Amino acid sequence: MEGFDLISTGAWSIIPPILALALALITKEVYSSLAVGVFVGMVIYQFTLNGAGFEQLVDSFTMVPQMMAEQIAGNGALLLFLALLGALVVVIAAAGGSRAYAEWVSTHIKNAKMAQILTAVLGIIIFVDDYFNCLTVGAVMRPVTDRFKISHEKLAWIIDSTAAPICIIAPVSSWAVAVGGYLGEGGFTTFVQSIPYNFYALLTIVFVFFMCATKRDFGPMRVAEAEMQQPADAQRSIPEKNSALEAVSTVGLTGAAADGSPLNMDTIIAEEDELDEAAQSAVEEFKGMAISEKGRVFDLIIPIVVLIIFSILGMLYAGGFFQGVDFATAVGENPVFGLCIGVCVALVVTALMFLPRKLMTLSSYMDGVAEGVRSMVGAIMILVLAWSLGGTCRYLLGTGEFVSSFLESIGVGLAFLPAVIFVVAAFIGFAMGTSWGTIALILPIVIGVFPADNPLFLVAIGATLGGAVYGDHVSPISDTTILSSAGAQCNHLRHVATQLPYASVVAVVCLVGYVIAGFTGNPWISLVVGAVLMIGGVFVLNHSPYGAVKK
Repeated sequence: MEGFDLISTGAWSIIPPILALALALITKEVYSSLAVGVFVGMVIYQFTLNGAGFEQLVDSFTMVPQMMAEQIAGNGALLLFLALLGALVVVIAAAGGSRAYAEWVSTHIKNAKMAQILTAVLGIIIFVDDYFNCLTVGAVMRPVTDRFKISHEKLAWIIDSTAAPICIIAPVSSWAVAVGGYLGEGGFTTFVQSIPYNFYALLTIVFVFFMCATKRDFGPMRVAEAEMQQPADAQRSIPEKNSALEAVSTVGLTGAAADGSPLNMDTIIAEEDELDEAAQSAVEEFKGMAISEKGRVFDLIIPIVVLIIFSILGMLYAGGFFQGVDFATAVGENPVFGLCIGVCVALVVTALMFLPRKLMTLSSYMDGVAEGVRSMVGAIMILVLAWSLGGTCRYLLGTGEFVSSFLESIGVGLAFLPAVIFVVAAFIGFAMGTSWGTIALILPIVIGVFPADNPLFLVAIGATLGGAVYGDHVSPISDTTILSSAGAQCNHLRHVATQLPYASVVAVVCLVGYVIAGFTGNPWISLVVGAVLMIGGVFVLNHSPYGAVKK
């Protein structure tokens, strides 16, 4: 990088990411933790290069915005895509296409199984953003699932289990571009290559459809489903004092809601009140606009299809495909610019669809664009800070080289590291309640440990992404968990308690998969073995005392 030199700082090189991680776990606040990590990294760089002193401390401080500016300048297209994608999401939501889809499915669904499967299908279709997914799927499908007596806990689980998992493996999504940014040069291509290794996301989607099709529920979810089938006056709530809730209540976590307000979780009663308020404020903040009553189903489908098609065409155009470059090379040449082309075309198409039919006025359309851009500010802040920490570790301090050489010197087999990374990412994701923050903290270290040509490089990337999503899924302070509860109008702690066993079954299977992949480097063996173990585990749990409904 211009103005920076790579030096060897030894064990000091791991202090910035470890400090950022420790602060994030203690404070549950990602922005300041990453910023402190960047500053400390600059101090270590200056003190190692020029000695300790006040002047070096001042230089360290001035290098922080310099590093941030370098990262912003080098990733302008990525930031533009995130901002425009946020605009597209809000405009689509305000046009009323989601409401029209709900009316359509309500006339075509004939039974509870179909209702659950179509809920999952809608969750897969809306892959551009997880917030948009959670709130849209909940609003659209809740009246339908209520009609077939599907519990709100089951609906919240389906929403939560299709939102982040599909976003983290969809190349045209805010998550894809963010992760590609964390990975640095050629990051988008690396992200696409790592998709088969994201066992948790892939197997969770399989698990959702399998459970919806077979209805072999177990644990607290089976209790919730059984209670929903009882007459309204005989329905009872899930016991508050089950083991899962007791585990949550004793943690005493402190986090932040989706709107940034503090979220104290010292007792179950305080949790319920505050989380309900946080969920409601998150919903109101996300919607923020009047929803048109005149939207149609195609108002939801066409913009997404246009986004996909023109993003691919944009990648091909930017990569020179139409000038004779082969397809694979063209797609990987400048993919983020291609995504920008796709989202710009999609915004133009939505304007041409919505304005003449008076679904929105020009003023409300532009308000939606502005609101959507604003909604991405938090994600952009995390990205810039994560890039800066990663750049400090990678281009200044040599963190990755030190960690790699240290592991080799003590004889730790790298084949086991993907499984370890999965567990660590899951723990951090649970404690912090954020997938993006977890990924931002761990990927800089992972990239340094595994060279890009190492067979375990993609396995480790997949383990990081999968572990972060699992930790986010089972965390009671996760924004997507809160929004899934809000979208399904489900008691938040009941959603956490009923989802925990389901997500954990998939996670245990994934852990086995990463051990296998660590030795074979092949994702398909792990996925096949994982799917077999997962389905077998469901049958065992469904027929065990844990799967029975207690009277």
